[in-house]
Amino acid sequence: QEQLVQSGGGSVQTGGSLSLSCEDPRRTFSGSTMRWFRQAPGKELEFVGSITWDDATTSYADSVKGRFTLSRGDGNARNTWYLRMNALKPEDTAVYYCKLRTIWGQGTQVTVTS
Repeated sequence: QEQLVQSGGGSVQTGGSLSLSCEDPRRTFSGSTMRWFRQAPGKELEFVGSITWDDATTSYADSVKGRFTLSRGDGNARNTWYLRMNALKPEDTAVYYCKLRTIWGQGTQVTVTS
């Protein structure tokens, strides 16, 4: 059964940093682009960024470009993807989701306080 397990997140003050991870524990995926989304309270789901399977290409929403970085683990950690978030703003507060093909992670809360 395909599954994505997220971890990380939490609460931080404006300007702080947080990292999220998304793991494919059963290593069932291959060749798919990892996408990250977020949903703030009362708002629609928003695309955050994506990274291709070979790590060659990343894409970011304008709202996070230059502050967020997508990556993937090496070696035995190739089944884990990371979203590094720097210079966080209150408007980054949301539940963050990773997605491979049609499978979603369970979501992780990120709260940025002013």
